[in-house]
Amino acid sequence: MAESALRALAILRDPAGFQWYVVSILIFVIYIYYTEIGRGNWSVVLAGLALWGADWFNEIVNALVLHFSGYAPIWGAPAGTAYLILVGLNIEIMFMFAVMGIAAVKLLPADKKRKIFGIPNRLFYALLSAAMAVGVEILLNLAGALTWEYAWWSARFPFLIFIFGYLHFFLIAFWVYDMEKIRQKAAVVGALLGLDALALVLFGAVLGWI
Repeated sequence: MAESALRALAILRDPAGFQWYVVSILIFVIYIYYTEIGRGNWSVVLAGLALWGADWFNEIVNALVLHFSGYAPIWGAPAGTAYLILVGLNIEIMFMFAVMGIAAVKLLPADKKRKIFGIPNRLFYALLSAAMAVGVEILLNLAGALTWEYAWWSARFPFLIFIFGYLHFFLIAFWVYDMEKIRQKAAVVGALLGLDALALVLFGAVLGWI
């Protein structure tokens, strides 16, 4: 097993590293959601939750890669956290993704058909946001905060990080945001979060794989 994976497993769900700044970040996230709820921006709230749910799905798959490979997850977060939830998901990353979708939909023009440089604006902003996220991820890897052990998931080959690591997050968030009915948006988000919860219970609590 890779040394980085062993370090992640050593602190996995260990509360000993707790830091009080986690509470401050939690209040920040709550404030953002309460502000949007107070304004009745349910499309924004549900888009934010859609991106959050998409990340949870990725993180579960990533943890399963470690289980089945016996070597390493696709990405790991083995240090510098107040609490490591899954091998590649710490509490700071979780809070970040909780607000990323809300921030992203704020970029979207009201006109869904408007094009930017000849590209549909939803696709343009998804591509732009994903590219920026990959850039940040590369910096985190260089700093040792995120670890990569596979050549096909690295700064030298960032295409999979771009497509499977981020692009679909924004596409899902924008898709939910643009749905016509709130009930439809809620159903999609509920199904996604329900799938995540089921996977966490099955692969985590029951089977102990993640």
